[in-house]
Amino acid sequence: MADVYSLGHAMQLHALIIKTRNSHHHYSSPGHSFATNAVVRAYARSERPRDALLFFLHLQQHAPLPDHFTVTFLLASCARRCAASEGRQLHALAHKCGFKADRHVQNSLIHMYCSCGQVDQAAKVFDGMANRDVVSWTSMIGGAVEVNRPLYALRLFDSMQSDGVTPNDVTVMSVLGACAEVGSLSVGRRVHQMTVQARLDSKPKVATSLIDMYAKCGCIVCAERLFEQMGNKDVYAWTAMISGLASHGRCDDALSLFHQMVDVGVQPNERTVTAALCACRSAGWVTEGYRIYNYMHRYGLRPKIQHYGCMVDLLARAGHLDEAEGFLRRMPIEPDSVLWRTLIWASRLHGEHDRAERLMTEWQQLEVNTTDSGSYVLIGNIYASMGDWGKKARIRESMASKNINKLPGYSRIEVDGVLHEFEAGDSGHPEAHKIYEKINEMMEKIKSEGYHPKASEVLLDMEDNKKVLQLHHHSERLAVAFGLLSTNPGEKILVVKNLRSCEDCHTVMKLVSKVYDREITVRDRIRFHHFINGSCSCRDFW
Repeated sequence: MADVYSLGHAMQLHALIIKTRNSHHHYSSPGHSFATNAVVRAYARSERPRDALLFFLHLQQHAPLPDHFTVTFLLASCARRCAASEGRQLHALAHKCGFKADRHVQNSLIHMYCSCGQVDQAAKVFDGMANRDVVSWTSMIGGAVEVNRPLYALRLFDSMQSDGVTPNDVTVMSVLGACAEVGSLSVGRRVHQMTVQARLDSKPKVATSLIDMYAKCGCIVCAERLFEQMGNKDVYAWTAMISGLASHGRCDDALSLFHQMVDVGVQPNERTVTAALCACRSAGWVTEGYRIYNYMHRYGLRPKIQHYGCMVDLLARAGHLDEAEGFLRRMPIEPDSVLWRTLIWASRLHGEHDRAERLMTEWQQLEVNTTDSGSYVLIGNIYASMGDWGKKARIRESMASKNINKLPGYSRIEVDGVLHEFEAGDSGHPEAHKIYEKINEMMEKIKSEGYHPKASEVLLDMEDNKKVLQLHHHSERLAVAFGLLSTNPGEKILVVKNLRSCEDCHTVMKLVSKVYDREITVRDRIRFHHFINGSCSCRDFW
């Protein structure tokens, strides 16, 4: 089928079809069907995808049932607009038209549902397919990654390989994204080998995905090696490397690379600037942060919420709370919950409880109907740290009344290619008994190094001895204990955590790295912490 890419041509053809229909009252010729599909396809690919549906509906009064091309183009329009309701109606129409087993329609349905975040609906279509091709598998894997179900994506990839379907570059990038999310270095390396064999690793997008995967799986040296080997580095490759270095605490290297990129004539984009600002934030470099932020206009970039967020975080972490608050209040756009939370958390961290309480009161008045669980948890924890258990209880009651659930914390560790996930106090692991015995051993050993539990980190109204027990059973400690049990002496341990590490766990990891002579790496929500011989790469600033 010939393509009609021009929106102007599509509109002209649209008008001609309507005129022909009104003149002859017949709309069933192959020529008309071809023209209709050309217009629907052009609208679906344009900046006006909704017009594809409007055009189709306008014709339905006199037109025959659509063919499978029409349905696939209309589903593409729904995917671009995240129009799940219209997509479901088209799904029913496809069944009515006898396209239930048509692979192209099925692939379009999977893509539409995944684009709308309805991966379970996509899976129903996928599971019912008799013949899946690389497009089917790639759409499902990509959809799973997009809705933050990376483990499901990796299971799909294993099944794809078992079915003998060869992945393409889009599949590979999605799988590498899943590996990066969960910290699965073994699968990432396996995929890297596949890309080399299939000669996909020379494609810039694939190479960039590999750099990002290695950086996020803790192997920053591998990421650097790949980056150095790349021929023509685009802005995305530079950004991935700068971001990786910043997250590993190599802030000097990250900013050096940023300036090198500008010097060689590569124009930074919004994400590049965010990565450079994150490096400043991680190091506490206020002056350099301002310099990069103020230079955005040189690159034709307008600051967005993430750039304002980095600056507020940088100023607040560095203890410049007046400046951070002033910056937040002068922003030309409305601060979101994350920005308020950042400033409130920093106020608590620096002991300015009056400021924290004032900001909490103001935020609660502004965000009466927010469903952001992180903000409620933070405010409740600040009240707890101040010993105001009554106000914390009211925060929890407010969350319950709005059906807002706290995001559960977990830590993952990969051993022999298998991912193990732990939550705090987890007893469901097959080796739970050995893990808790190992934790007891860890705690006894680090006491001789001067460890004293910081019970104040447990923001619950209970006795100190129970608080200490809760600390000992935090998820990253369970993961590290399992790592010590399951790996050879001297082997590095990598733990991926979805929340920020608490101060007590940070102290424990430093001491465990020393007494067991192990390099322990913890990737928390913000950055990497490399613990070696009792010290951390973050230099206790995170």
